Order: sequence, then structure tokens, then C-alpha cells
Amino acid sequence: MPVLAQIRERFEREKPLEGIRMACCLHVTTETANLVRTLMAGGADVALCASNPLSTQDETAAALVDRYGVEVYAINGEDNETYYRHIGAAVDKHPQITMDDGADVISVLHGERPEQLSEVYGGTEETTTGVIRLQALEAEGRLGFPIIAVNDADTKHFFDNRYGTGQSTLDGVIRATNVLIAGLRVVVIGYGWCGKGIAMRAKGHGAHVIVCEVNPLRALEAVMDGFDVMPGVEAAKQGDVFIAATGNRDAVAGEMFDVMKSGAIVCNSGHFDIEINKGDLDALTESTYEARPLVEGHRLADGREIFLLAEGRLVNLASAEGHPAAVMDMSFANQALAAEYVAKNHETLETKVHAVPPEIDAEIARLKLASKGIRIDDLTDAQLKYLASWDQGT
Repeated sequence: MPVLAQIRERFEREKPLEGIRMACCLHVTTETANLVRTLMAGGADVALCASNPLSTQDETAAALVDRYGVEVYAINGEDNETYYRHIGAAVDKHPQITMDDGADVISVLHGERPEQLSEVYGGTEETTTGVIRLQALEAEGRLGFPIIAVNDADTKHFFDNRYGTGQSTLDGVIRATNVLIAGLRVVVIGYGWCGKGIAMRAKGHGAHVIVCEVNPLRALEAVMDGFDVMPGVEAAKQGDVFIAATGNRDAVAGEMFDVMKSGAIVCNSGHFDIEINKGDLDALTESTYEARPLVEGHRLADGREIFLLAEGRLVNLASAEGHPAAVMDMSFANQALAAEYVAKNHETLETKVHAVPPEIDAEIARLKLASKGIRIDDLTDAQLKYLASWDQGT
């Protein structure tokens, strides 16, 4: 993670987060450990909890405690009660900056600890799902502190969402099932940046890809990218593998389960497990069994079998290892620099969901190119003058 390493070196010298208390709700992985070490190098006092019960790498959590003295509240496979107890423990830190992957810390602060909102300088959010939740808070006039939408940085969604999610989601499906993707009909529900990446990688594996969308512009883009586009119920009649990536609930639900072929594989690559309506599937199920680790077979009353991966949770982290470090390097560089930005500017930041400042995006791209030994051109003085003028035409 060379970009984050360069930021950590500067943080060690400048200490831009000196004395700042932080509550971070993130996937507890080796890549996250590098981010936490960077924040601590900047002077932050960090408490870390998991943003998904199945994504924690226990050895990483233990190493952060044992070697670096981090407060970590995360256990792989923790139940729902433990999950929220751990978030509460991180919030007990009385954070001045929050860092979220799904907005759960921010949600707990607003819902259960409103008396702490005035203590918070600001926060960062890394996921599409989380940004949607925070924009809803803002629309209701209830957002208690400014948020930097790290998810929407170009160096995040172009790379993390498209290339990271695309590769790691297919990796999760293959590791869980060991099916051959080539020749299968893979249904991708949602054609945002994550859905685009998943569709791209499934096509690269030789799948016939079907896209389901509610946004006409994205649906048209999927058509122009060479994919079939149709309503979910129609796709359900044809699909072999279903991957939800919408940031919304019930992406796979109801009548879709009624018409799926026997042997269909269903999984979720969105942040929360509500993308697959497990209640609708259970209502059709006569019995369940473990087909393979993280593959739950559902025998339906009519004799069909449907296979649910990773309990409907984030398949790329529950069944695989999540994004490669080279991708998380840029996402976590955004997190670190956004935290620094909040620390420096919180007194003047308006209480709303903010875009990542373009200079942060550009700096991360510059550092990434430099780490790969790639050089680019500079504009000449004449070109700069032309771009700043209005009277130079043909």
C-alpha cells in the first residue's frame, strides 16, 4: 500500500491528528490495519469496531491490540447483539472524528447518543449504502455534524467500487461454490460502479451477463456496454447466479424466488444483508442444509433448491478476502486525508454531506502514479492561458 505508506511518513512528521479521538467502524482486515496505523502515526487515539460480523480477520484484530495497542472490538462471526455492543464500545470513546463503512457509528450516535453529537468535529463514510443513509439524515434536517463522502471520490469509486468489488465479488462466489462461471447466466442487480465492475468481471470469466436496473440512464449504459437488460422477475427465470449490488433492500425478493430455476445461486455484494429478502426465501423453504461452508442450501416445497451464500452478507468479504491491497491503498488514503481535512477545517465546515475536495483526489492519484513509476504530461503556459481565456477561438 505505497500511497498510504507515503501519507503515514508525512503524518509521523506533522502529527495532523494529534490528540484526536476517533471511532472507526470498518472491516477489520490487514488493509484496515494499515489505515489505523497511519491514523495513529498522525497522533490519533483510535477505537476500531467491525462494520460486518463476518469480515473480521481475528488474527489482524489480535495483532492490532498486541503490537500496536489499538482498542479493537471485533470477533469474526459475532451475533447481532455483540456487533452493536462493540459499536457502542467504540462510541464510548466520545469520538471527535468518526470513520464509517456503512454509517453504523453515525447511526448509533444520532439514534442512541444524541448528547454526544456536539462533541464530534465531523466524520467520513466509505460506502454507497452509508452515503445514502447520511443523505437521508441531511434531508430530514437531522444530521448532527459534517460528513465527507469518501465513497464518492473518483479515486475511490472508479477503482475500489469498479475494480475492487468486481474482482473480489467473483472471487467470493468462486471460493464459496467452486462453480465454473463460464457459460453461466449471471444476473447483476444494480449497475452503479460496483455493479459495473461485477458485470465486467463476470463477462471476463465467460458468463452471459444480465443487468437489472431501476435507473433508465444506467440501464441504457448497460445496454450500450453489451449486456441484456430486463426486469428482475424476467431475469430470475433465466439466471444461474444472482448478485445484488444496489445499496437498497429487497433487490432479490418475492416473485423472483418463485420463478428461479433449481440450483440457482444467490448472493449479495451490497453492504447490508437486506439486499436479499431472506424472509421471502424462508417462506418457500421446507428445509435447509450446509452444502459447503458459507453455502446454505434451501429445499423448497416444490422440490427446487436455491443456494444462499454467506447468509446474504457481503460475499466478497465473507467468502473471500475483500479488495486487494492495491485497491484499498487509494480508498484508505482518502479516509486518512479526509480525516486530516476534518481536523483542520471542522470549525468552518457546514453540517452537511460534503464531496471529497478535488485536491485530495488529485494528490492520491499523483501518489499512486508515482508509486508505479508512471509519469504524465504538464500543461504548457500557452495551454494554461488558453484554458483560462474566453476570446481565443478559431
